[in-house]
Amino acid sequence: MKFSHPDADIFVPAGGDPELALARVTHLCVGAHQDDIEIMAQSGIDECRAGSGLAFGGVVVTDGAGSARTGRFAGMTDAEMQAVRREEQREAARLGGYALQLQLAHPSADVKTAGHAGVAADLAAILGGCRPRVVYLHNPADKHDTHVAVFHRCLEALRALPREQRPARVLGCEVWRGLDWLADADKVALDTGRDPELAARLLRVFASQIEGGKRYDDATLGRRAANATFHTSHAVDAAKAVTWAMDLTPLVRDEKLDVVNVTLSYVDRLRADIRERLKKFGPGR
Repeated sequence: MKFSHPDADIFVPAGGDPELALARVTHLCVGAHQDDIEIMAQSGIDECRAGSGLAFGGVVVTDGAGSARTGRFAGMTDAEMQAVRREEQREAARLGGYALQLQLAHPSADVKTAGHAGVAADLAAILGGCRPRVVYLHNPADKHDTHVAVFHRCLEALRALPREQRPARVLGCEVWRGLDWLADADKVALDTGRDPELAARLLRVFASQIEGGKRYDDATLGRRAANATFHTSHAVDAAKAVTWAMDLTPLVRDEKLDVVNVTLSYVDRLRADIRERLKKFGPGR
């Protein structure tokens, strides 16, 4: 197994052949940065740990060079920070029992370039080497530029697969923009409360990201709890923690669907929901 960037990292926590580990993957998460996987796909990690014959695989597309750094990380160069973040992601894979962890080490600028040969070749090799049932991606309404770029590159790679090899389910998950704004009918609820201790430990592996005052661990756990509680006002909580996602499977199955129009249709349905509720109880109804 080889990738286009010389600093790409291939890690099989349990040891063994990476290609065989990739072939076993049933739940695949492709994130932009180290720690995105653990924010996006905790439900898949939990499911694979609990289910016989299931295996979780993680892919980090960028090198993580541009991250903020303070405290004991303040004086680190980009190269040193990349090494720290690479090892943090490896530790998360060990802790989470991943079958495989790949870190492709592409600069963000390359990922933002449509048709970049190296990025396209790497994603094609990964998706061609496994048959995941579920793929977790960044959602197209995310507000982080690199996240949206990674989403586009992944969609291109998935659409390039033969139809019979495309995954049965593709989900766009919340990271930098939460998805609680989706109309309820458009929300896909991912149960992230099955193992709260593991969820917290996975997020806190990434000390280089949270020690400088960006408490991604507390924020992620709080968002999940809020999602579970505020989902419905007239029923008890169905889960202790929820990550919201949108179903991107139609975009993968049908290349004719326009990403912009599909994404904005979620906004249109939210607008209609707000309008109808206001009209229902307003004056002159």
